[in-house]
Amino acid sequence: MAEEGCGTRKMTHQRKMMLKSLMLNKAREDLKRETEQKAEEKKAALNKRMCELGDLDSMSQQDLMDLCRDLHGKIDTVDEQRYEIELKVKKNDQEIEDLNQKIFDLRGKFKRPPLRRVRMSADQMLKALLGSKHKVSMDLRSNLKSVKK
Repeated sequence: MAEEGCGTRKMTHQRKMMLKSLMLNKAREDLKRETEQKAEEKKAALNKRMCELGDLDSMSQQDLMDLCRDLHGKIDTVDEQRYEIELKVKKNDQEIEDLNQKIFDLRGKFKRPPLRRVRMSADQMLKALLGSKHKVSMDLRSNLKSVKK
């Protein structure tokens, strides 16, 4: 019986806070390490793609013009590739959207947006529906005709 009682003891507030702070510190370190790793990968990819221009001061006018033409050609090819990739991505996104719509049509179920319950009086509802221009009163007793006996 005494052993079962030890297993059900709750953690103290200080221990919870300490564990929470340790977990947050670990997560912070992991994020920092991940961002550094991504930066290194980006740097390595850029270094792999970049070529050395050489000493621009010692180049002649014609060599510089040839270099500029070469760089402009490379820029054009990269822009064409980027444009083609963007078109492929848009096309794939549209296909995915169409297929999702077909799935919903085949199921016969449609997504309904989640609605929140809102407490409103009848006057507030009419004001929201008709706008603030229309003054409509829902006081039914005032609208009734008085009957004399």
